[in-house]
Amino acid sequence: MTKLMHPVEGDPLLPEAGKDLLAHVVQHVPALITYIDLHERFLFANEAHRRWFDVDPSHITGRTVGEVLDPESYLRVRAALLQALGGHASSYEGPLFDRPQSRYVHGSFTPDRDEQGQLRGVLTVFTDITERHALEEQLRESEQRFSQAFQHAAVGMAMILPDGRYQRVNAAMCDMLGYTEAQMRTMNWRDVTHPDDLPLNEALSAQILSGRREAFQTEKRYVHRDGHIVHVQLSVSQVRSESGQLNYVVSQVQDITKRKQYEEALFRERQLAEVTLNSIGDAVITTDVALNITSLNPIAEAMTGWPSADAKGSPLDDVFRLRDINTRQLLDNPLRQAMRRNAIVDFSGRAILLHRNGFETPIETSAALIHDHTGNVTGGVLVCHDISENRTLALKMIQLAQHDTLTGLPNRSLLYARIEQATTMATQRHRQCAVLYIDLDHFRRVNDTLGHGVGDQVLQAVAQQIRSVLRDSEDMAFRYNGDEFVVLLPRVDDADEAAGFARKLLDACAKTQVPHTPQLDIRASIGISLFPRDGSEPDALVRTADAAMYEVKTQGRHGYCFYAPEMSQRTAASQRIENVLRHALAHGELALQYQPKVDAKHGHIVGAEALLRLYVNGEELFTPDQFIPVAEDTGLIVSIGTWALREACLQARTWQRNGHPMSISVNVSPLQFQYAGFYERLDSILNETGLDPSLLELELTERTMMSGGDGTIRLLRRIRQRGVRLSLDDFGTGYNSLSYLKHFPVDALKIERAFVRDITQDAETAAITSAIIAMARSLNKDVIAEGVETEMQSRFLRDAGCSHMQGFLFGAPMKAEQFEERLAARST
Repeated sequence: MTKLMHPVEGDPLLPEAGKDLLAHVVQHVPALITYIDLHERFLFANEAHRRWFDVDPSHITGRTVGEVLDPESYLRVRAALLQALGGHASSYEGPLFDRPQSRYVHGSFTPDRDEQGQLRGVLTVFTDITERHALEEQLRESEQRFSQAFQHAAVGMAMILPDGRYQRVNAAMCDMLGYTEAQMRTMNWRDVTHPDDLPLNEALSAQILSGRREAFQTEKRYVHRDGHIVHVQLSVSQVRSESGQLNYVVSQVQDITKRKQYEEALFRERQLAEVTLNSIGDAVITTDVALNITSLNPIAEAMTGWPSADAKGSPLDDVFRLRDINTRQLLDNPLRQAMRRNAIVDFSGRAILLHRNGFETPIETSAALIHDHTGNVTGGVLVCHDISENRTLALKMIQLAQHDTLTGLPNRSLLYARIEQATTMATQRHRQCAVLYIDLDHFRRVNDTLGHGVGDQVLQAVAQQIRSVLRDSEDMAFRYNGDEFVVLLPRVDDADEAAGFARKLLDACAKTQVPHTPQLDIRASIGISLFPRDGSEPDALVRTADAAMYEVKTQGRHGYCFYAPEMSQRTAASQRIENVLRHALAHGELALQYQPKVDAKHGHIVGAEALLRLYVNGEELFTPDQFIPVAEDTGLIVSIGTWALREACLQARTWQRNGHPMSISVNVSPLQFQYAGFYERLDSILNETGLDPSLLELELTERTMMSGGDGTIRLLRRIRQRGVRLSLDDFGTGYNSLSYLKHFPVDALKIERAFVRDITQDAETAAITSAIIAMARSLNKDVIAEGVETEMQSRFLRDAGCSHMQGFLFGAPMKAEQFEERLAARST
C-alpha cells in the first residue's frame, strides 16, 4: 500500500504523473480508504477521515483498529476484518462510530498479497450509505403505516387508477358519499365531483399523470348520492413503479362541510374584530383563562415592546407590568383582579406601564373577562390607553417612519406586515396574492443629467402613476428603496390577471411627465411572485419578485417576468456586487470620503463623517444603498466595517499630526456591532493608530441599540469609558425614541433627513423637529441635523437650538486631500 500511495523512483508499474494522479484520487475520493497490516494496525488512512469525522489521518496511522474505533463499532466490523485477514474478501454494512456523527456505511475488506502470494494486509473501502439506509427504513415504515391507515382511517381513503376509476375505497369514503364499496369501484372520480370543480380537478389530475406534480391538496365539492353537496379537503399523492409508470394515486378525503358553514358564519365577525382591534388607538391584549397571552394589537406591541409573535403564550405578568404612578411599587395586574372578582376592573390615572426595555408610559387601563356561550370564563381582555403628553407626537413619528416623505407611499417598514395580512386572508379564502417588484430603468441618468431635484419630482410623478392604476382600496403600493417600488395585489385569480396589471404599470410609468422638464422616457422592469406558489412568507415573496425583476434586467429591461425556481435565490446583480466587494476588499478598491460637519451657530467645520465608497476600475458603479445591504447579507460588512474604522482613524490621526485635530464619525452596522469581539477590535485600532479616542465618534442606529438588551447597554458604556463618543443615527424613526434617550449612554443624536427635508414646508414636521431638539438638549445631548440643503433649513435648525449640521449646503462628501485643503484654508 505504501508503494501504491508513494511509488518509489523508477517504479516500472506506473509513470510518475500516473503515480501522482493515483495518490490524488485516493486522497480525495469520497470514501474512507485504509490499509491494515496483519496485526490489525493502520498503515494508511486517506483524507476522507478528516472530512467525515474531523480526525487527522496522521492520528490514525500506526494505531490498531481496536484503538481507533469505539468498542461497539470495532465489534461490528471485526468479523469481516478477520475473514479478510484469513485471505477471503468480505464486506460489512451497518453503523460506524456510534455517536452524533455516526454514519451508516458499506465497507469492503480486500486481502492484499505480495508477488509470492503471501498475505500482507487488508485494503478497506467504506462508502457512506446513510441516506439510502434511511430511505429504506422510511419506505418500510411508510408501507406499514399506509396499510394500517387505509384500513382504519377516520377520513375517506381511496386508491384511484390512472383512468380515474376507483380501485379501492374505505368505509369512511362510502359513508361520506352514500355508495357501497362495490358501487364506488364501478365509478370514476368525475362521476361524484361537482361540475363547477371539474376544471380545476382535471388540471391537477393532468399534472399528476404527466409527472409535473407529485401530489396536491385542494378543497372541492362532491355530490352525495342523495344530491346534497359535500365539501371536502382532498389530499392526493401518486404511486409509481420503478420504471416511472403511474400505478395509482392515493386520495385522503376529509368532510369539512360543517367547518365551511362555521367559517362563513364566523368570517365576517372575525374580520370586523380584526379591523377594529388594528384600527383603534388603544392597546388591546387578550389572554386565556390561565392569563397567558393570546394576542396583542399593534398599539399594544408598541407600548409593551413585545412583538405579538414573541408574546403569545407568555404569562401576562411578563408582558404587561404595572407600577403605581406615585410610589413606583408593582401593582397587581387588573385582569387577575377581574378574575377574582368576576367584574370589570379600572385603573384610572394611577398606573405606569413598563416597556420591555425599561421605559415608562402613564396609562389608563381596564380589564374584563371573556365568556363562552355557556357562561364559562375562557380568558380576559385588557384595554390600555396612553395618557402621556408625548403620545400624539410619537404616533406622528410612527406615521412618518412608516411612510415615504417624498412620495407619500407606505415604505418598506409596512410592506411585510401588509403582505402577511394579505396572505393570511388569501389562505382563508383559497385565493392567490401577487407581489410586483418595480425598478425604474436607467433612473440614475435622470439624476445625472437633470439633477436630484428633478429626480425627486420624477419619483413623485411615478408614484402617482402607480396609484392611478390600483384597482381598489385593497391594492397597495410601496416605495421600497430609491427608484424601486412594490405593488401588493391581495386578490388575483390567476397569473394572467397579475400579468395584465403589470402591463398597465408599464404603460403608466411610460406616461410619466414632470412640468417644465424635457420629454421623459421612463421605463421599468417588473418582477412578479405569486402566493402561495412562490413562497409563503413575506420576505420570500419580495425576494422572489426581486429575483424575477433582475431577470427582466438581464433580458434587456422594460418588461415583466414571473419568478421561476431556476432563478437563483440571490439575484445576478447581488452576486456581482458580492464578487466586486470581495475583490475590492482584497485589492484595496474601497475608499472613504469625508463630509464636513459644521458648527450650527458659527458655520466653521468641527468634524467629518466618513462615508464608504466602492470603485471598480476607478469608477463608482455601485452606490452605498446598493452594496451595503449585500455586504450585510453576506457577512462581509464585518471585515469592511473593520477596514473603514481603521482607515478613518488613520486619517484622523494624520490630520491631528498636521495640526488639524478633527472629530471623525464612522457608521457601524448592526451586524458589525453585534459581532463578537467588536470592542477588542476597536481598542486594538485605537492603540494601533494612536488616535485620541475623543476624536472618534461611532454612529449607531436605533435598531442596533434596541436589539441587544442589557448586553448592548454594557458594551455602549464600555466604549464611552474608553473615551469614544456615541451618536444615535436617523433619530425619530422608532416609537420609543422620545423616552429611551435617557437610558442609553449616547452623546449626540442625528435627526433623520426626512424631517430636515420637510421642516420648512410642513408645520407638523417642524413642530416635531423642534420638540426633538428641545428634548435632546434638556438631556445635555448634542443634536446633529443631516441632509441640510437650503439656507431656510439651516436657519430654522439653528434657531431651534441644533448643535451641528451637515449636508450639501456645507459640502458634499469629498476625498481626504480635498477635505484637508478646506481645513488648511480655514486656518489661514
